[in-house]
Amino acid sequence: MLTAADYQGLYAILPTPSNPGANRLDAVNTVALDETARVVNRLVADGVSGLIILGTTGECATLSQADYEAFAGCVLETAARRIPTIVGTTALGGHEVVRRMKFARDNKAEGVLLGLPMWQPVTTEMAVRYYSDLSKLFPETAIMVYANARAFRYNFPPEFWQALSREAPTVTSAKYSRAKNLVDLQASTNHRIHFMPNESTVQNFFADSQKTTTSCWATAAAMGPEPALAMMDAVTRNDAAGVKAVAADIAWAHETVKEIIGNPEIFALYNIQLEKIRIDEAGYCRAGPIRPPYDFMPENYIEGARECGRRWKKLCEKYSKAKAAA
Repeated sequence: MLTAADYQGLYAILPTPSNPGANRLDAVNTVALDETARVVNRLVADGVSGLIILGTTGECATLSQADYEAFAGCVLETAARRIPTIVGTTALGGHEVVRRMKFARDNKAEGVLLGLPMWQPVTTEMAVRYYSDLSKLFPETAIMVYANARAFRYNFPPEFWQALSREAPTVTSAKYSRAKNLVDLQASTNHRIHFMPNESTVQNFFADSQKTTTSCWATAAAMGPEPALAMMDAVTRNDAAGVKAVAADIAWAHETVKEIIGNPEIFALYNIQLEKIRIDEAGYCRAGPIRPPYDFMPENYIEGARECGRRWKKLCEKYSKAKAAA
């Protein structure tokens, strides 16, 4: 089972590539499986350290069970344990979560990405018991907590993490974005939980705790992993100047979507749309149509997302050339 110390390098977050017509409410068999296999093989060849699927960008909430299993099965079969694959198993309720976790376990996923059940908000007591019970049911499956306060209407306070480290031994990581209180959280959990930042916040984690900043997640990796790989290379070498330089490039690419990602309310409305549009524009992965009801976005935001994809593609070219020259 993956432990906190095992998380190293770049974990690429994949969209769930969709076939033409997937934006119809009556669509079936929406997953583009050939494209799924192609992009998994390409990411592995390009040097990512792990994969995360079926979170928000993976449209976990809008996939049918048949499409969910087709996609997850294809990713796991293609990856073939060459690198760890973390499968999202979040669902509306606990019974469906257990079914998805059984599927992930039986298909040899190295871990699961797990948020709280969707619909009714929970208390800290409910949240801790939920993860603790699943830890007991699946004692050999590593759990990555999907710590998205906006999606799950829960703030994941310090007391949650402290209790989790005591009562849910298979919780060994968290998909996290904020460096606030990072050192205190690590100490209060006895470093049993690895708090994984994204490619835009990894420099803040690095500034606070160089020793434990060993990995990051990136939806941007589906536009091409080179900039995020360059970031993690600089982090691994403890190259503060290099981290700063790559962070500046990443911030430049994200300038055109700053209005979206800088406002939690707006980002919550257009998260999936932003990711799939910019991924398609960059051309590394054919993300395909967005599944309803999230297939609408204002035109000015669409253009910002496309420009972000174009800028990221330029960064990929820049870092690919630098790597070749080195």
